[in-house]
Amino acid sequence: MPLVTDVLAPPNDEGTRATVLRWCKQVGDTVVKDEPLLELETDKVTVEVPAPADGTLIEVLKAANVEVTPNEVLARLSRGNASAAEAATVASELAAGGELAAEGELAAATSVPPEAPSESGAPVASSRLSPAVRRLLREHSISAADIDGSGRDGRVTADDVVRSAEARSAEPRSVGARRIPHTAIRRRVAEHMARSLAEAPHVTCLFEADLTRVLAHRAQHAADYKSRGARLTLTAYFISACAQALRAHPEVNATFHPDSLEVHADANIGVGTALGNSGLIVPVIHRAQELTLFDVSQRLDQLVDAARAGKLHPEDVRGGTFTISNHGVGGSLLAAPIVLNQPQVAILGIGKVERRVRAVQVDGGETIGVRSMCYLTLTIDHRALDAFQANAFLTSVTAALEQWPADGK
Repeated sequence: MPLVTDVLAPPNDEGTRATVLRWCKQVGDTVVKDEPLLELETDKVTVEVPAPADGTLIEVLKAANVEVTPNEVLARLSRGNASAAEAATVASELAAGGELAAEGELAAATSVPPEAPSESGAPVASSRLSPAVRRLLREHSISAADIDGSGRDGRVTADDVVRSAEARSAEPRSVGARRIPHTAIRRRVAEHMARSLAEAPHVTCLFEADLTRVLAHRAQHAADYKSRGARLTLTAYFISACAQALRAHPEVNATFHPDSLEVHADANIGVGTALGNSGLIVPVIHRAQELTLFDVSQRLDQLVDAARAGKLHPEDVRGGTFTISNHGVGGSLLAAPIVLNQPQVAILGIGKVERRVRAVQVDGGETIGVRSMCYLTLTIDHRALDAFQANAFLTSVTAALEQWPADGK
């Protein structure tokens, strides 16, 4: 009998939950150590789980869309040079509740109830159903007799149950209506937003910023930045301006605790990035206070591309201390309150840039001019900050943008 190795969900330092996104291999496939076996999706990134050893995939315990916890068993591999027949024998023993040698020790499997008749009266061989399949059938109140199995000899697999459940949930509940299952990211975002609003009193301050000098600088330097491998976007200017303002007002760059305010040394600025209908993610520009505008542009470019391609690494979304939401890219003028990215105490909202008529200073006098304007909001956790501090921070941000030097870097 070949030895068996468990495939475990990876540890998670931040405590976020994970969902099986897809399996790269099927039961019966041979795998090589460190070869991608499946993908897990959290509210932040997609993580590949590699095969822990060479062998054959003999059982999948967690189907697609099933939530898992760190160190939970996801699947089992047969070790060594086991033949396909031997692997099939081990898989059937696992499903039937037998005992097998796992890493040199005996592991007791779940006992199996006797065969039970289906609704049509025909017997259903429960012993042919794996523990994961039986659990999914119970959770979704589905009979195995109602599913055409795609496994060996017509055996019902976990994927078969999930597809059946999804098909049922997508059935119209009323004329023209349909249900779209939430992605893991959408579920996590929903939970995070609801928890943030429940925990923190949100207060929003509104300023208006003149971006005329920023746009002139961008027009002057965009081609040079592009030739060096970076897109010069307006978001890069806001990141740089916020990094300066966070140094002047460090209490905005903080985490609230019941007994203290933890003020961070580095301005790790997250940027909300939309992923279409799937939700949003917040990649982080670490130590933004040390970066030039070009450095910020290059790093932002890399992170946004990786986010939309689903290739962010866990470290790309960790450690944020302040967040920017540039909702204006979609045409929004004003959004308030923008929900705080807990445990941070402030989030900046940026509205659409518009040409507006304004009174401007010219040679010591006033005249009417057309300027490129946008609304800036700062939503704060009122437990940690007051409007006085929010207004001081926004004053610094708008001053940095409106006084941007024509020859600035």
